[in-house]
Amino acid sequence: MRTTSKMAGIALGTAALVPFMGAGIAQAADGGTMATLRPVALNGVQANGTAMVTVHGNRVDVTMAATGLLPDNPHAAHIHFGAEARHECPRAGDDANGDNHLNTSEGGPAYGDVVVSLTKTGDTSPKSALAVDRFDTAPGGKINYERGSINVSDAVAQAIVDGKSVVVVHGVDYNKNGKYDGSTKSDLDPKLPTEATDPAICGVLTAAPAGGMDTGAGGTSGSQDNQLMLLGGGLLLAAAGTGTVAARKVRNRA
Repeated sequence: MRTTSKMAGIALGTAALVPFMGAGIAQAADGGTMATLRPVALNGVQANGTAMVTVHGNRVDVTMAATGLLPDNPHAAHIHFGAEARHECPRAGDDANGDNHLNTSEGGPAYGDVVVSLTKTGDTSPKSALAVDRFDTAPGGKINYERGSINVSDAVAQAIVDGKSVVVVHGVDYNKNGKYDGSTKSDLDPKLPTEATDPAICGVLTAAPAGGMDTGAGGTSGSQDNQLMLLGGGLLLAAAGTGTVAARKVRNRA
């Protein structure tokens, strides 16, 4: 599939940021956040994961681990925010067209617009929201994503710290044939099937509790989620460049 910067509807717009950006924020707060990624209502995905985002002024470091996704196919992933959104994952009642699935635009009132594209390389702005050749392809159905020093605006950084942003991973396989296809086209790009862009898993970023990165605490349930949290925490520490814990252990053994 080709890279495309085509935008459509609320999912990829940036207009919702304008009121928030005009609020006179001088400097975004720093902080660590994490989200437990769970299946989006109605879309039949049996996957889960964990995302962690640390904010350092106008930079964010992101790690994400997930399992149970459609293997070996690109999964667009984003941080969403909208000043007028509900700051949550979509519900079954958001199915506006009554087809018993939720597409990306239908989820917009819940999670808002794309503000960060979690691409593996290159641009991370909303312009890369559909850059399908630069997103993780989930080998074996698993994503292990790490990227640091992503530049964001004060408004986006503050929204992340304030628990108003949502991580969404896209890509479903409704007919269970192992690929993106079907006659229904994406609401974002008619050249793509809706399976390629419909939301699969979702989680609200909230403040990481003390010890959450080391212990897996903070809202996950089940051993699988705990393993993902531990993996994400380890990646996050590496991405943030903090050798504090390792250094302390070395000193203790000396």
